[in-house]
Amino acid sequence: MFIQTEETPNPATLKFLPGRTLMPEGTADFKSAEEAAKSPLASKLFEIQGVNGIFFGADFITVSKENTEDWAVLKPEVLGIIMEHFITHQPLFYGERVPTSRKHDDDPIVGQIQEILDTRIRPAVAMDGGDIVFDTFEEGVLYVRMQGACAGCPSSSATLKSGIENMLRHYVPEVLEVRAIES
Repeated sequence: MFIQTEETPNPATLKFLPGRTLMPEGTADFKSAEEAAKSPLASKLFEIQGVNGIFFGADFITVSKENTEDWAVLKPEVLGIIMEHFITHQPLFYGERVPTSRKHDDDPIVGQIQEILDTRIRPAVAMDGGDIVFDTFEEGVLYVRMQGACAGCPSSSATLKSGIENMLRHYVPEVLEVRAIES
């Protein structure tokens, strides 16, 4: 088994590509060992000293580390755990996994926003090892949650304002501003 790794715009996060589908639907974001208890892979990764975040995308895993740790030390350990997990055919989750649900709303503006997020923005954000999730839309302000490599990334606020906000304002004039909220 060969697992590729890619750097992300966030220096504290690496993207691992095991060459298979992980999440046919939705994503999973773990910020603590307690949250990761529902996944044998995420739980094992949190056992590594210095790991402080795990994110599962469609076909990738992003692992975030504390700033005091070095990827030269962590990367081989992470690769070993991921490889062992897939070679031993362990499930990604204990029991049944309920995919991250998309918020449905009868508001046509919210529908437009979600469509643009899903078709134009999320695929680009996933290439960098993260995700952007719709939270609410109130009085012209769209609130989103940045996950994976995007959470805490030094360039995420610039991406949010210059890229995502501009695109949404172009296609949905009702969007006046986009703000990230903490997960």
